[in-house]
Amino acid sequence: MGGESTTRTAPRSGGTGTAQPGGSRLGERLSSVAVALGLVLFLGGFAWAAVSYRPYTVPTTSMTPTIDAGDRVLAQKVDGSELKRGDVVVFEDKSWVTGAKVVKRVVAVGGDTVSCCTNGKLTVDGKQIDEPYLPKGSLAEIKNFPTVTVPKGRLFLLGDERQGSLDSTAHLTDAAKGTVSRDAVTARVDAVVWPWKGPLKRPTGFETLGTLSQPGPLPTIELLIVAGTVLVLAGGAYGPIAKRMGRRRAGARPEAAGVR
Repeated sequence: MGGESTTRTAPRSGGTGTAQPGGSRLGERLSSVAVALGLVLFLGGFAWAAVSYRPYTVPTTSMTPTIDAGDRVLAQKVDGSELKRGDVVVFEDKSWVTGAKVVKRVVAVGGDTVSCCTNGKLTVDGKQIDEPYLPKGSLAEIKNFPTVTVPKGRLFLLGDERQGSLDSTAHLTDAAKGTVSRDAVTARVDAVVWPWKGPLKRPTGFETLGTLSQPGPLPTIELLIVAGTVLVLAGGAYGPIAKRMGRRRAGARPEAAGVR
């Protein structure tokens, strides 16, 4: 009989170097490592957030436009001794409100003298303070208040919406002249998370009076959670993708059968 040339299909599992449908062992191991590391980062980020932060819902408009009524904020737990001018804080003082948290901005600390207004601006230790977080076009305070010297260990606090905020200026006749103890503060607001406004802007107008508080660990926590999510998704997707690629490579391929 005369010779003839035919083609035949290579076996799916035969031949040296044929890729396995499920991917290589190294790939599977790297996939498992990625998922494990991702879970560690993801859960670690949430655990860090749970230890460092507390959520609060602000019920009033006294901090508008920085924080509107109904906004959900994340506040970092801090010691009262760590507070600086310009911080937005959460505190509880029975002489202000009984059984409720209050959110205001620290504008003066122990030893400072504070008054208002000079050319429409708040004055602390004789220096006019730029406050870009105030409602656009508004003065620092329409109603003047006398110069107050803040006692040691206490804070003078104002709302960003100065016209309607029941802040230190509403308690000037109190024994503490409207000031609040540092120990009454439980947390410092770091970001508005619902609706999302992000981290609070730094109160740079107070830099001439001293150092400002450093941002909390929220950006690092967000990075850990995002990185962990990406690793888990990437590692989990490796298996299905590798199987599909393996089936394509191991599919029918023409092969010369030789002459017989």
